[in-house]
Amino acid sequence: MRPAEYFMNPDHVGCVVTQRLHYGRHEAMSWCERNRVGYVFGLGGNTVLLGRVTDLAEDAAMGRLAGEADKVRRFGEFRYAARTWKVERRVIARIEAAAQGTDSRFIVTNLAGTPKALYETIYCARGQMENRIKAHKLHLASDRTSCSKATANQFRLLIHTAAYWLLHTLRGLAPKASFWREAQFDTLRLGLIKVAARVTEMKTRIKVSLPTSFPYQESLAMLAARTVKLPP
Repeated sequence: MRPAEYFMNPDHVGCVVTQRLHYGRHEAMSWCERNRVGYVFGLGGNTVLLGRVTDLAEDAAMGRLAGEADKVRRFGEFRYAARTWKVERRVIARIEAAAQGTDSRFIVTNLAGTPKALYETIYCARGQMENRIKAHKLHLASDRTSCSKATANQFRLLIHTAAYWLLHTLRGLAPKASFWREAQFDTLRLGLIKVAARVTEMKTRIKVSLPTSFPYQESLAMLAARTVKLPP
């Protein structure tokens, strides 16, 4: 098994493992079942699975046409056994109807709980973790570990992690309804940090003069004022 994300669960010994569909092998599921480990694996769709959710797909599409929402989701569950499986397992389906059409996703699990909670709360949490890794690697360029010594690369990762927490803290200072509260790290860096300014050192203070054309002056001033109030 490849490394995965883990969640404590009182109904199983050790942990709950969630993974993407290309890790949802029957060997991994059998290992989890033998060792009393809860799991949620992504499951690739096929004609059999899609046939089992035809009614749900039609219901979701009709709900969208009726004006229920721009994107309408339906959840269902059933027992299923692929050819390589020795036993039937619990499969949960998530069907979403949107302007682009109907999209069906499947997960297989041995956990108790409603289909909606298992898919959105547990399985989708894996995606949020991947987004955080993506922000660390892509937006902060933490994959630049080309030094010849491991200790140097380790220090570079430490610096990138410090930058991650600084940007994470800065984003958290923005009002909940603010655009910056949900902004990606590269947006924060390019919009608020990588800005040309004139710095004047005075006797009692340092004055930063921003260009008159800078569009985020109010946002930067607000976040700077909130940063000053943070505990040391």
